[in-house]
Amino acid sequence: MGNEFFKTASGFIRRAGVCLTAGVMVAGLAACSSTPDRPKPAELPPVAALLATEQVWTLQMGESSPLLQPAVAQGSVALLNRSGTASLVDAGTGRRLWQVETGVAPATGPGTDGRTVAVITQMNELIALREGAQVWRVRLPARSFTPPLVAGDRVFVLAGDRSVVAFDATSGGRIWGQRARAEALVLGQAGVLLPFGDTLVVGLSGRLVGLDPLAGTSRWDAPVAVARGANEVERLVDLVAPVSRVGDSICARAYSAAVGCVDASRGRVLWTRPAQGVTGVSGDAQRLFGTESNGRILAWDRSSGNPVWQSDRLLYRGLSAPLSIGRVLVVGDNSGLVHVMSREDGSEMTRLSTDGSAVIGAPILAGDVLLVQTLRGGVYAWRPR
Repeated sequence: MGNEFFKTASGFIRRAGVCLTAGVMVAGLAACSSTPDRPKPAELPPVAALLATEQVWTLQMGESSPLLQPAVAQGSVALLNRSGTASLVDAGTGRRLWQVETGVAPATGPGTDGRTVAVITQMNELIALREGAQVWRVRLPARSFTPPLVAGDRVFVLAGDRSVVAFDATSGGRIWGQRARAEALVLGQAGVLLPFGDTLVVGLSGRLVGLDPLAGTSRWDAPVAVARGANEVERLVDLVAPVSRVGDSICARAYSAAVGCVDASRGRVLWTRPAQGVTGVSGDAQRLFGTESNGRILAWDRSSGNPVWQSDRLLYRGLSAPLSIGRVLVVGDNSGLVHVMSREDGSEMTRLSTDGSAVIGAPILAGDVLLVQTLRGGVYAWRPR
């Protein structure tokens, strides 16, 4: 199949807090560490409104959860709510193409290639949906926090025990499975799973690993962060979604440890730099962007990793991972605001409102539509005017 393989495809903390030990769930954040009082969020000035936008559609999915990030492919958006309702929606109009009640609470956001929607449940099952009906359902070896990847007529799953499994997208038949060295702790947060040419790229601990999608064998292994520390918590360095891919360059964040970029054509680390964020990154050919744990927004030079600018304008507002689109950078916050800023210096371009609940994951781009989903289940879409 060669390079044609993927062409059919188009924490310890969450936000709530979960840790795993020896692959078993332990009571939330309080069982892992104490939670200090949060500083007061930065006050916001009046909206700058330097960029004209219009809300083109909105719909209500029902109450959601922090892991249920929407997925986009082939002009459609796959959506989930916390009770297990799955919808495929036309990204341009918001029209529901179909909706299915799975009857089981989901554990991750959906994965889709625009035709098949894959859902992982809290009962450790993988369900494939197509044209408004369930096609198949299989049991997984362990719980997952990462949305499945649907690509090349296959469904790939990254489980919480760092096993990777491939299934046939039509039948649900298991094709191969691969398991990395077990570790005491993994994040209860979406990890890294994406296609690159004829390679499946997976985040395993602090490493980006290139796998053969036909057999699951390793092709290359590139460390973004190396585990250090006196205990398992300090050595936790899982890579988190989303990542930024431009050409052969894939840039990723290791949870509360580092950001770095890898040449995925050679499996070679280009650069890494210490960073304290807990959400993924976004970027373009020139720059990489990320939000730190305290709400500071950072921009790095993509080729060297050198800092370009930083902004403290949105400190302590519970920022999502960013989305880089052309000349702007977009982040959501815990109050449901969507901040659109200049990629050049982080200055505000405009501010968009939702329903007052936290934005789930990173804002996403579907065609020419900017889209977010909130914890209360609101889905909002805007276009520039």
